[in-house]
Amino acid sequence: MNDVATEARDWIADDPDEQTRAELESVVAAAESGDAAALEDLRDRFSGLLEFGTAGLRGALGAGPARMNRVVVIRAAAGLTAYLQDTLGKRDVTVVIGYDARHNSDVFARDTAAVAVGAGGRAMILPHTLPTPVLAFMIRHLGADAGVMVTASHNPPQDNGYKVYLGDGSQIVAPADVRIADAISRFPKAADVPLADDGWETLADEVVDDYLTAVTRVVRPDGPRDINIVHTALHGVGSAVLRAAFDRAGFPAPESVADQAEPDPAFPTVAFPNPEEPGAIDHALALAAETSADLVIANDPDADRCAVAVPRPDGWAMLRGDEVGALLGAYLLQRDVARDAVFANSIVSSRLLAAMAKAAGVPHAETLTGFKWISRVPGLAYGYEEALGYCVDPEAVRDKDGISAALLVAEFAAQCKAEGRTLDDILAELAVQHGTHATDSFSVRVDDLSVIGDIMGRLRSNPPQSVAGQEVSQVDDLSLGAGGLPPTEGLRYFLADDTRVIVRPSGTEPKLKIYLETIDADPEVARRKLADVRAQFERLTAAR
Repeated sequence: MNDVATEARDWIADDPDEQTRAELESVVAAAESGDAAALEDLRDRFSGLLEFGTAGLRGALGAGPARMNRVVVIRAAAGLTAYLQDTLGKRDVTVVIGYDARHNSDVFARDTAAVAVGAGGRAMILPHTLPTPVLAFMIRHLGADAGVMVTASHNPPQDNGYKVYLGDGSQIVAPADVRIADAISRFPKAADVPLADDGWETLADEVVDDYLTAVTRVVRPDGPRDINIVHTALHGVGSAVLRAAFDRAGFPAPESVADQAEPDPAFPTVAFPNPEEPGAIDHALALAAETSADLVIANDPDADRCAVAVPRPDGWAMLRGDEVGALLGAYLLQRDVARDAVFANSIVSSRLLAAMAKAAGVPHAETLTGFKWISRVPGLAYGYEEALGYCVDPEAVRDKDGISAALLVAEFAAQCKAEGRTLDDILAELAVQHGTHATDSFSVRVDDLSVIGDIMGRLRSNPPQSVAGQEVSQVDDLSLGAGGLPPTEGLRYFLADDTRVIVRPSGTEPKLKIYLETIDADPEVARRKLADVRAQFERLTAAR
């Protein structure tokens, strides 16, 4: 108890935030009075420094090194600035900073600017809360050396995060993450980091116009526009920018889900602010049914992801990320595609896009999970990952962008409507041409991260020999590298009938993710095999 209490008091002395100082003082007092829960909480807060990785920082808000707070952010900003200065060989590095509407996002953004300027650099802050894709666009548009987006994306309300991009507009990858983490360690105390009182630039609203001008070019000026859309921002920052984009592109104004349209860091109407989660877009589906809409579009809170739902005879249904990925790929392939254009998707996404690209004579690349890898594919023209992330115009935004993806989906749906067809009809045609690629995924959520290690260890020491009656024909340990990809934690299984299963820990949440895909000419056979494979892997990956 004495050691952790001493650490806590040292932290309090270093913390510039009155609220988190008071919070930690209360926890220390309770722990010292014999409160076992408070002591456990205190030890958890000081279990280590919130790890800086390729996703930057992400964690629960609160006092202590294992939480998101001003001390952690100031030190991270100091390390990032020092890394840039060392790497680029100049003191006057430029960082552009964006932030969403989560608790303390604006504070963390301001601290980052103060650190950069205090170190002799230049900082530019976006004019107000804006989507992550706007920040990703601005890095290259303004010629910045790096970008920081303060957001926890679709994480729970108690979280916040710190996403770092380098000057090419792509998120960081190894070894930059390790080098930045090393630079952060050079600043053990936030109080020793020089903070400027002013000197950074708050950008004008015109920069948002620049983004809108760029991304609305993704749709054809003379393309179809007759489409009625319901949109939800899930209490995030996407509403205003998406509506402005649709207006500028000539689409009818989407019908917004009123009680989810404005930013609210409490996310009061959803259990989990992720459109992939069950129930998250129920309000949008209900409004779509009431208004006889043609399409539902949902963005996650920082609007870098895009979910799509369509009407069917038995009611509204959300399309899987792989289905939207295939639809966007099909629509782009209808248009003029440069001979050296490359389509890409992550290894956990469906193999349908690869089949479509091959048939069209377009190069295809497979990457590790995450847009930090997809965005780096040479010659990239289109890339996606199954977790609702789509890069439809990498020249404008070299990252997933839920606004430009929504525009392109809307135009494709409008074209189908004009032709008397639906997006489901396109999916059916793709299945006829390339076979039904049935995909599914599920997660094993844990409170103790060691459980994930136990499951992965069990799968390695006792791998399945057959699954759902099919022999396991190949096992790839992704931690050793596979197919020329960099090493990453995970296992990939291929069955004799070309079914594929990938098991990997999430990079941003405490869960193990399992991705499944079966391919068959008969849709019912593909779906039945998928259900059987899922049932067996649910047993294989169950926590014990």
